Amino acid sequence: MSQMLYNPFQDLIFDEHFCFLSGVLTNEKMTVFPEWLMAHFKFGDERVEMMDKAKSYHYEDLVLPCSPEVKLAFDDLDLKIQSAYEKGYEGMATLDQELLFQWTGRMVYGLLYYEMCYERDVLLKKGEEFQLSPLLRKRFSEFHLMLQSIIEPITFIGKKPWSIVVFPLKYSADIFSYRDDTINLMFSFGVDGFGFIACLQDNGVIKENQKEVLEKMKDHVLHPVQFEELYARFHYTDYILQYAPQYKIENGDDGITIEIDETAKPPKFGFWDEDVYAQLLSNYWQVYGIEKDHILPPQRPRLSFLENPYTQDFVDPESISLPY
Repeated sequence: MSQMLYNPFQDLIFDEHFCFLSGVLTNEKMTVFPEWLMAHFKFGDERVEMMDKAKSYHYEDLVLPCSPEVKLAFDDLDLKIQSAYEKGYEGMATLDQELLFQWTGRMVYGLLYYEMCYERDVLLKKGEEFQLSPLLRKRFSEFHLMLQSIIEPITFIGKKPWSIVVFPLKYSADIFSYRDDTINLMFSFGVDGFGFIACLQDNGVIKENQKEVLEKMKDHVLHPVQFEELYARFHYTDYILQYAPQYKIENGDDGITIEIDETAKPPKFGFWDEDVYAQLLSNYWQVYGIEKDHILPPQRPRLSFLENPYTQDFVDPESISLPY
């Protein structure tokens, strides 16, 4: 990996006086979640929990130290995303996916930053040293490098390091749904008009794995229960994915290039456990009162609102009677 750019995971530096992205000294800050997004959906005063559920923050209080250059770059990106957002699905679907990666990456990394700081502080109080496994250190370092593409001349060559899918979605007005998995670098976002799911460092493997259902979805406006099921499929597929992405990262006169190393060990998937998947899906469907036992009924196939379990045909969203 390039030693030219700042890498907070090399020495596990998460300090409020160092820009989270460039590492330069700063006293300026930016919010983890875009201010326009919090204002539009009025969730700034709601709380978000850390992974251990022992600590929570108001969304509007989640801030990152940043240089003026980094703040300007994300402000410019926000304007592009907001403009696309106002055009609904068509606007978001035509966005360069690198912009969606950067925009989503800001929020995922921001939450990861808080998890790192929180875990470090808890261990310090116990007199213990904060450490990360080599696998996580490598994953997060490469993710951070890719996110620096918003301010640095970084070029992605060939197949992109992420899976991002954008699709039409019908919600009641003013509802905003999002889920994240900071450790596995995943994010989902849904509003009335469109939704998208992002796996930020899987090298497109999960999208390829789910291509059959993605093809069936075309020309349909998803019901929210289908959106939740799709994210559950992506999330569980990531869980059983046995794959450590490898990259060729090179410095040149024109900047840094990042290319997927196709000679590395290919991805494979572990056993799909219906019981574990049903438990995960029930967490996403609990708003509809759908429990795990409803998803895996005795002597019957698993419940799905994406594919008919008998014919494998795509379920017409208009045939679903659940509320939006």
